[in-house]
Amino acid sequence: MQVHIDALGAEGHGLARLPDGAALFVAGALPGEDVTVLPTGDGRARVETIIHPSADRVAPVCDLFGECGGCSVQYMSLPLSLRWKTDTVLRALHAAGHADPVPVTSWQGAPMTRRRVDLTFAREGQAIALGLHRKRGAVVDMTQCHVLEPALFALLPPLRQMLHSLPAVRRGGDLQINMLDSGPDLLLATDGPLGPDDRRLLAQFAGTHRIPRISWRPHGSHDTPETAAQTAGVWHEFCGVRTAPPPGAFLQPSRAGEDAIRQAVLDALPTKRIKGDIIELYAGCGTLSFALAERARVMAYEGDWAAFACLKQACGGTRVQAFHNDLNRQPVMGTVLAKAGAVVLDPPHAGAGAQLQQIIDGRPLRVIYVSCNPTALRRDAAALLQAGYRLEHVTVIDQFLWSTEVESVCLFTRPPPPRRR
Repeated sequence: MQVHIDALGAEGHGLARLPDGAALFVAGALPGEDVTVLPTGDGRARVETIIHPSADRVAPVCDLFGECGGCSVQYMSLPLSLRWKTDTVLRALHAAGHADPVPVTSWQGAPMTRRRVDLTFAREGQAIALGLHRKRGAVVDMTQCHVLEPALFALLPPLRQMLHSLPAVRRGGDLQINMLDSGPDLLLATDGPLGPDDRRLLAQFAGTHRIPRISWRPHGSHDTPETAAQTAGVWHEFCGVRTAPPPGAFLQPSRAGEDAIRQAVLDALPTKRIKGDIIELYAGCGTLSFALAERARVMAYEGDWAAFACLKQACGGTRVQAFHNDLNRQPVMGTVLAKAGAVVLDPPHAGAGAQLQQIIDGRPLRVIYVSCNPTALRRDAAALLQAGYRLEHVTVIDQFLWSTEVESVCLFTRPPPPRRR
């Protein structure tokens, strides 16, 4: 069947219209292309032949494209990717009811700048495969990567050798790497217990490759990690303030992407003196907190205990005060939020949950919402609209190159109450 691709869907698939008006999503197709497809059911199809390719179709830069579970749209030019992600965010906001045109700023990162990665590994014969899963498949050994920082990618070959020698690795496990200012920080999960020989090998590896800390926990568990080897102090700076992140701490994927989000949040604050404190929700280890503190006093709330402890320890001598609240079970109340000069929130993928209702009840004049999920943003933006908030500005952040992930910073305001005579 031959179809013409009109647009891109939310998952990056080409969107075509069948003669009866039904939508057909074609994996691997781009807008403007004429393609022959093989329907796979449920309104989906795959490309068989590209009759007229788009000018935005490019050759994938990685030989593992199509196998590795990471970069899913490397056939799409980066300028088209940014336009598509911007449209995805704007469509979500339009679906929420924010139909008036607003100023939009878009930012895109560069290849080979990603500083954190979650990998999986498995024994395959006499070797270790270390990389990402195929979709619903085995581990694809990451022999090349065009998104990771070169220093991070350079760790993978010696890591394979070390993991192969570990008695704690029976069949496989997971590995998270954060490239902190102090150096690589590793969180290892294995399917076997960690014994004295494992600790000795990890300590040797950490010393040889200048890794300040290697932490460990059983594979599949959410236990608090234990330190398996440490050769130096672990630290990371946010706006000149030194913190001590816990194992597996959340970092923005790239330094430049973190700077772009931080600047978009600061630009959304009032240009004049802020009347009242800034209340920051889901503060993490302080990614935004210390930058916000340059503009006003910050009341920073975080639910994860390890992240809160990191933030609390770094607050001395700053205008940041840290609080430990599970914001889904113990949200900051509207009576507190009502006094804020601005509310800044960077919620998890599922959105703001119970905390959003307290924001609506408190009716602060300015809400700055950092989103990593357009679907959750649509739901929360609709609730803010119904409560009288207006969308003033949107910044779209693309730091997950060649993927369907997109982040945004949205400024919502509401008019101040009329003055009493």
